[in-house]
Amino acid sequence: MSVQGKVFAITGGSSGLGKAMAIELVNRGANVVINGRREHELAKAAQEIDPTGKQVRFVAGNIADSKIAHRLIDESVTHYGRIDTLVNNAGIFMSKPFTEYSEEDLATYLSTNVVGFFHVTQRAMEEMLKRGTGHVVTITTSLVDQASASVPSVLASLTKGGLQSATKSLAIEYATRGIRVNAVSPGVVKTPMHPVESHEALAKLHPMGRMGESHEIVEAVLYLESANFVTGEILHVDGGQSAGH
Repeated sequence: MSVQGKVFAITGGSSGLGKAMAIELVNRGANVVINGRREHELAKAAQEIDPTGKQVRFVAGNIADSKIAHRLIDESVTHYGRIDTLVNNAGIFMSKPFTEYSEEDLATYLSTNVVGFFHVTQRAMEEMLKRGTGHVVTITTSLVDQASASVPSVLASLTKGGLQSATKSLAIEYATRGIRVNAVSPGVVKTPMHPVESHEALAKLHPMGRMGESHEIVEAVLYLESANFVTGEILHVDGGQSAGH
């Protein structure tokens, strides 16, 4: 299925996976509205994604603020006429032993990974219901399904695990109303988040012995976009990490 002319909203779109998705979607003829916290970085990313500015817009700010989340979807509708697909890509990850997480860490995790998801997804689905069609894709993590003693990550499991459950719940709730809801669960992917000196150790977390590449996650999102009979799916793109070690 072609994405030509479709409208995507992408959170966490100023770098890494979100930026890679936006670039590929624009190259395929889609229109994108990206979100990130820092306006300067977001504006720079938008220029790189589409120098003409015709196929990309951006909304800066923290989507844990409902006004920012609503503005992201409203920009899609106002400028491009609708919202076809929301990609919930924004998220944080910090690996710490459970007893070393602070209240601030917990609040940050909940704000970014859960509250932002709630506000932007709710607003997007309101618009999708008006047209009787739409798609929500959320990026989670394979550590939810296959915990690792070498990567303590309970707050990731608490929050991203909740998003995986929410994905299935929303998929069933809206299955007869034209809206599909899916998730991509990556392993560790080569992005600016991970310094090069850490790559060798991170590669060993995957049975395939390497890290993922951004384009492999993008391809998974594109597959789900085209798979009209797939909803409630948690698609693991993790080099076998979720299957075991």
